[in-house]
Amino acid sequence: MGTPTNWDKKFSFIVEIDGVARAAFTRCSELSAEIENVEHREGGRLHPHNAPGLVTFSELTLERGACDDYDLYNWFRDSYDAAAGTGMVPPDLFRTLDVVQLDRSGEDVRRFRCFKCYCRKWSAGDWDNDASEVRIESVIVKFDYFEQVPA
Repeated sequence: MGTPTNWDKKFSFIVEIDGVARAAFTRCSELSAEIENVEHREGGRLHPHNAPGLVTFSELTLERGACDDYDLYNWFRDSYDAAAGTGMVPPDLFRTLDVVQLDRSGEDVRRFRCFKCYCRKWSAGDWDNDASEVRIESVIVKFDYFEQVPA
């Protein structure tokens, strides 16, 4: 008999960001990477040669209930100031971000580390006088690459 598979639950995770005290998020988009296929043909060949090309990494979208914490907005301001040439410059601008998968007891199961992150977009969320839910703040984080590291 085989060993039963232990599926990771997607609802239990935390995000750790350098310089952000409270990084409790409701939602975190997927981490993904894609390798471009380079295709070329040689004369007389019926099918092309294929080889790996450039690697691209997705952006990460993080959402949370808006609160009185300014850390995410300040991170965006740091990126904005760097783009305008009035603030931080690399390497001080970039941060490390970990997405940590937890089990039911709160122990680390998997850890994905994103390197050279900066906050590309910050959104205050929308307002609606007829709604009863909380306003959702979001950020889009751009990074160079990620790795799965031991938990």
